[in-house]
Amino acid sequence: MPTAVRNELRFILNSEVVHLQNVSPTLTLLDYLRLQRLLTGTKEGCAEGDCGACTVLVGRIGPKGLVYESVNACIRFMASLDACHIVTVEHLADVNGQLHPVQQAMVDFHGSQCGFCTPGIVMSLYGLWLETPKADAERIEKTLQGNLCRCTGYEAILNAAEAVGQTGNGKDKLVVTHEEISAKLAELKDGSRVEINSPEGSSIVPATANDLADVLENNPDATVVAGSTDVGLWVTKHMRDISPAVFIGNLVDLQTIEEDDAGITIGAGVTFTDAFEAISRSIPTMGDLWDRIGGEQVRNMGTVGGNIANGSPIGDTPPPFIALGASVTLQKGSATRTIDLEDFFIDYGKQDREPGDFVRALHIPKLPDGDKFAVYKISKRRDEDISAVCAAFRVRLDGAGNVENARFAFGGMAATPKRASAVEKALIGKPWAEAEIDRAMALFDQDFTPLTDWRASAEYRMLATKNLLKRFFLETQGDSVQVVRHTKTLAGA
Repeated sequence: MPTAVRNELRFILNSEVVHLQNVSPTLTLLDYLRLQRLLTGTKEGCAEGDCGACTVLVGRIGPKGLVYESVNACIRFMASLDACHIVTVEHLADVNGQLHPVQQAMVDFHGSQCGFCTPGIVMSLYGLWLETPKADAERIEKTLQGNLCRCTGYEAILNAAEAVGQTGNGKDKLVVTHEEISAKLAELKDGSRVEINSPEGSSIVPATANDLADVLENNPDATVVAGSTDVGLWVTKHMRDISPAVFIGNLVDLQTIEEDDAGITIGAGVTFTDAFEAISRSIPTMGDLWDRIGGEQVRNMGTVGGNIANGSPIGDTPPPFIALGASVTLQKGSATRTIDLEDFFIDYGKQDREPGDFVRALHIPKLPDGDKFAVYKISKRRDEDISAVCAAFRVRLDGAGNVENARFAFGGMAATPKRASAVEKALIGKPWAEAEIDRAMALFDQDFTPLTDWRASAEYRMLATKNLLKRFFLETQGDSVQVVRHTKTLAGA
């Protein structure tokens, strides 16, 4: 049966149900709020998802029901918000103008100075307060990773967040209206494909993953947009035309996570936030890396499949997944094929994808008992920064202490995520010993010719890569499992 089609977006903005037609595929939520709705509490700071001044909450119905998450409005496209609830800072105060508890705490603890970043900080803390009213200091700091303040200092903001944790959220309007909003969103999500043509281009929101396959067969050159944490910058910084744009963030059948004795399978539409629990449980050494992928807003929007499909040589997830022996499933029409993840990356900007292909899922094998594994991220700033080098190491030793298998994968060292095959070959069959490590380190020059850019020089990248192998070896000595798990992702070589 053909999929029903409608030609308008339907969503809730604060307390209003909105039907929106003639939407440009590049219209951001920030511009819509400020320019069309005059909701100017949401600010533009960086227009690239870094500073958090534009933070709003978006409620979406997913596998866990209605969930509200903080997002960067500056890089979130309106066409991705069908059947969502958008909540801005203007929605917080009551009808009599009384401040929300989060806002009042920011006032009481002097958490604002110039005030430009304050609405975004308030919305991030509001999202946390809804999810975890009595959050500890570590959770509060994690929430604020994606909010940059240049004048106040964070101590007052952290004090405000801890204080509001003493206030229950049971009477908050989003809590009180949760079932009502859920019902409205379920009604708006009517199972139709959305197709909108505007003078600036066309937007398509498929109804299901199979509908996505049909759309891409008819539009093989379309831009597929999942979380828009990268595509958003194509528009705001590079002014690229992305039409026709296919928005897939609504596809629940791409948001599945399956765990069994063989490993974990993650649907391409699973966000970093939604994947965190399963990833950190299945591969505990990945937990800290996950928390350093962007800020909270970016992790709420960005998807694991998008990080793979984008093919960036500095993406954070391909190196550890390649080291773990992951594979990726692609779909075209009704046909699927599965290939090793390392074979998916062919050259800079080129992946093993035919026109009409899309990434369906990622399969990560279980790490065998006894294998030693660690991943390291080197970046200028510890949190919310792009890697200069991302390195993942995995070795298996035989009963005599010799290297039975080695998989070392790197980002930032080549045009694609790439294994250090010469280094691996030099170590296999040799004792896992410092002298062998020292000899193998010189072979990185055969595996990689890194470039110099503003993140790091070629010389720094090469030195850091060699030192990380040495570090990994040293951390595997003695009680290796616990040592590796607690030091895996500190910045610096």
